[in-house]
Amino acid sequence: METSELLKRVRQIEIKTKGLSNNIFAGEYHSAFKGRGMAFAEVREYQYGDDIRDIEWNVTARFNKPFVKVFEEERELTVMLCVDVSGSLEFGTNVQTKRRMQTEIAATLAFSAIQNNDKIGVIFFSDRIEKFIPPKKGRKHILYIIRELLEFKPESNRTDVGCAVEYLTSVIKRRCTAFLLSDFIDGKDFRQPLTIANRKHDVVAVQVYDRRTAELPDVGLMQIRDAETGEEILVDTSSKKVRNQHAAWWRGLQNQLRDTFTRSGVDNVSVRTDQDYVTALMGLFRQRV
Repeated sequence: METSELLKRVRQIEIKTKGLSNNIFAGEYHSAFKGRGMAFAEVREYQYGDDIRDIEWNVTARFNKPFVKVFEEERELTVMLCVDVSGSLEFGTNVQTKRRMQTEIAATLAFSAIQNNDKIGVIFFSDRIEKFIPPKKGRKHILYIIRELLEFKPESNRTDVGCAVEYLTSVIKRRCTAFLLSDFIDGKDFRQPLTIANRKHDVVAVQVYDRRTAELPDVGLMQIRDAETGEEILVDTSSKKVRNQHAAWWRGLQNQLRDTFTRSGVDNVSVRTDQDYVTALMGLFRQRV
């Protein structure tokens, strides 16, 4: 992508996703993702029902009547985007590829985070860790992230979700909110590392998929290339048996994913490339409140 075209795409995504985060997600994001703990705010006079453990003894002694410390939620978070950049994300048969939608979702989450004074970082992964962007604040940092989301070229086309969440667990020391963005066409069981990651952090999974991955069209012979392995096969999509087998594979994958997310305690949402991701994310946010 040429520099001028890249800057234009970055600007387009900034305008769209910043508008969404400002106008639509403003309250939802804040409510859905809580701070790390409670921070001291002020002292006030003791009221019936207050916890005596909160009594501020120095102020109480000074005024000769009980005062308690008041705490408020510590809002600042570290938000990590774990972004799948494997070959299968380049697939798309409708308005956009999975990677393009994933980029918009990631940018929207980034602007939502920055609006709430949260730090944002990124882990790009395939079947290895492709790039780590440490969490920081600021518009300049977000625009850098968007450029990387648009331009980044991975060394590998394959996928290993477990590798990504293991790295998240090891590299981010303090508790964070982590969005795991992928189509989750992996083939490996990543439940155990995901469970461990979710005990330390607050992990949320966002699946992006294309409807043609879920169901084959009846269009006769079709040359299909696996974007991750490069393998090509000729498929007779006019065969009902072939279409049914493909649909069964997809249902099995989705059932396995749901079981993985349920057992690991990870909130999740699926978004199709020809559908509105705003509605899906809003539903996820409200589910967490």
